[in-house]
Amino acid sequence: MSAADPSAAPPAAAADPDGPDAVRLTWNAWPRSKVEASRCVVPLAATVSPARVQDPSAPAPLPYPPLRCKPPCSALLNPFARVDFAAKIWICPLCFSRNHFPPHYAAISESNVPAELFPQCSTVEYIVGGAPGAPAAAGPPPPPVFLFVIDTCVIEEELDYVKMAMRKAVALLPEHALVGLVTFGTQVHLHELGFSDLSKIYVFRGTKEISKEQILDQLGLAGAGRPGFPKMPQQPGGPQVNGMHPATTAGVNRFLLPVSECECTLSTLLDELQPDQWPVEAGNRAIRCTGVALSVAAGLLGACMPGTGARIIALLGGPCTEGPGVIVSKDLSEPVRSHKDLDKDAAPHFQKAVKFYDGLAKQLVSQGHVLDVFASALDQVGLAEMKVAIERTGGLVVLSESFGHSVFKDSFKRIFEGGEQSLGLSFNGTIEINCSKDIKVQGIIGPCTSLEKKGALCADTVVGQGNTTAWKMCGLDRNTSLTVFFDVSPSERSSQPGHQNPHLYIQFVTSYQHPEGQMRIRVTTICRKWVDGSTNTEELVEGFDQETAAVVLSRYISLKMEMEEEFDATRWLDRSLIRLCSRFGDYRKDDPSSFSLHSNFSLFPQFMFNLRRSQFVQVFNNSPDETAYFRMLLNRETVTNSVAMIQPSLISFSFDSPPSPVFLDVASIAADRILLLDAYFSVVIFHGMTIAQWRNMGYQNQPEHEQFAQLLQAPHEEAQMIIKGRFPVPRLVVCDQHGSQARFLLAKLNPSATYNSAHDVAPGSDIIFTDDVSFQVFCEHLQRLAVQS
Repeated sequence: MSAADPSAAPPAAAADPDGPDAVRLTWNAWPRSKVEASRCVVPLAATVSPARVQDPSAPAPLPYPPLRCKPPCSALLNPFARVDFAAKIWICPLCFSRNHFPPHYAAISESNVPAELFPQCSTVEYIVGGAPGAPAAAGPPPPPVFLFVIDTCVIEEELDYVKMAMRKAVALLPEHALVGLVTFGTQVHLHELGFSDLSKIYVFRGTKEISKEQILDQLGLAGAGRPGFPKMPQQPGGPQVNGMHPATTAGVNRFLLPVSECECTLSTLLDELQPDQWPVEAGNRAIRCTGVALSVAAGLLGACMPGTGARIIALLGGPCTEGPGVIVSKDLSEPVRSHKDLDKDAAPHFQKAVKFYDGLAKQLVSQGHVLDVFASALDQVGLAEMKVAIERTGGLVVLSESFGHSVFKDSFKRIFEGGEQSLGLSFNGTIEINCSKDIKVQGIIGPCTSLEKKGALCADTVVGQGNTTAWKMCGLDRNTSLTVFFDVSPSERSSQPGHQNPHLYIQFVTSYQHPEGQMRIRVTTICRKWVDGSTNTEELVEGFDQETAAVVLSRYISLKMEMEEEFDATRWLDRSLIRLCSRFGDYRKDDPSSFSLHSNFSLFPQFMFNLRRSQFVQVFNNSPDETAYFRMLLNRETVTNSVAMIQPSLISFSFDSPPSPVFLDVASIAADRILLLDAYFSVVIFHGMTIAQWRNMGYQNQPEHEQFAQLLQAPHEEAQMIIKGRFPVPRLVVCDQHGSQARFLLAKLNPSATYNSAHDVAPGSDIIFTDDVSFQVFCEHLQRLAVQS
């Protein structure tokens, strides 16, 4: 017998914090009992990026189907399986079942091992579709589908920005990509791109909800997209496109055309597109039927492209005021709902709109389609209500002030770019989780929907999308991250001495439509150690990942704030931090000065301090749309990106030293220093007072001050590097000390110097006008309370 060494499951690498498997765990050593797990305070959880670009050293996708363990386990063959080469048997590490290799593995031996058994290949990909042992079936992969839904209830200048962005997007699309167009204002217009002789439009009233059947009847596609319809046998000689039924093909040829066939028609339509002509009475908002427009788009895709990856890309310029999904009345005297209104249940349209978008989400998920929203308006557009549809379909979301703003223009372009800038947009994915018998799955927080696959691995306690071991991901990209929560549930047999397995195994199986069109299965299997938490605290401490723990807690409390009306996030975080420090800190009882933390925990109080002050917990001064936007991105981004949202990074540029990180503290401000703040949603370049004065005098333009010119340019180059690799594109703010936009920096800094302590401030530094406690005071209180427990 031979087996891969479990220790081959590598910890997060220094160069790539997510490691080769793109999986990070809060604890890399797990306690064996429920009681010990609860004493760890931070949940047992993993963040996984199922479609991350694989390392160049990883093997090429395997052109044969994977081997599965016998039901009910169904785990896939992986490097941790024990193999008997003589008997041609492999033993599943998760359930210990013995499985025979099929005939096409007959040549397997200790010197001839398939790639999925290589010890370093804990993550492998398979191309689906080939016969056992044969290459994947050839054939044209389905083309990507983009259905644009454009809001015309905007001023002419904004619509011109939209047209410009659309032309750039169409030019970047591959020629075989299918494109459709829906425009809406008071009514919904579906453009028949296949009728090129003149503009042919199907008009839908925006005042009431339209069922999918009514939409299809009006379009002459009745019956298309219904269960079994695309699977009808093809008549001899009947044309098919990508295996679709002829009637479905007719719908595609009318409304969804390849870019190569409709580029001119689309360009003409964009040229002719005008702001909504419906008159708006004085004191009223524009009549905008966003809900009906999205229903028409979903109905069309359901008829033409069921089960094939497709995206609805909605460009919204204001709130829905008509029909289903309405968030505010037409009367301008009624303000758009605020957090206070939602807390007091004084938002009359909110629950009804959420119910509508929940229904739309279910329809899109059943069809395998994605809803992306680009909201560009000074007012709210209803992202808080749409959140359920965007998140459950794995859609992208961008919030900006105008269609002319770089946040919209550059983010919109990024969707369609290829090469290094590509987001790696994938479609129609599912993720399954298999794990050792003593582990249960509580649920997932992130852009997915439960497939309600219940079984023995489902925990009694549910977090997020739970009561299942399989989830649908209609859209995913290389940065998409899911947070999986686990529970320890040891069986009586595994608790007995001699029957304890020292290792635990978790397997993530993701099937998805790759950007190149082919279906793939990615299998990631990780191995970690069980430890006795009551006697072996050292191994628990050594396996703690404080960055992942901070991100998991931020996602967890964001969910609780949405689900529980009276939940006090700040109090909950404080209590959790005190318990954690009391459990894992080193101190003498009742002696705060003796308190110290292991290096693996040393940054965690700082993360919690900044999380308490962040937009995820403090919703004051943010609209419900902004809060929904921030939380959607927090829930879907990688750990590294999410940490930047919680605790921004600050870099100093000066004559005295090379660019270097500095404390996120008001004391880091100096008159002769430039600071670069990366707060994920915004990137701020902050010039000290002296630097700003020299720049205003034009010293950078004089040959003898070339070094100063380079100093001014350096933070801009660094900012562009940050912006280049990020989606959505962050807002760039360039400001000076004591200027109005300096607030973007000051709001993120630790208030170690306030108006109460102005006499202690160094010359050239700054103070913050706040009553918030500083990090130093926060730590003093934490130490005092932790040593009392």
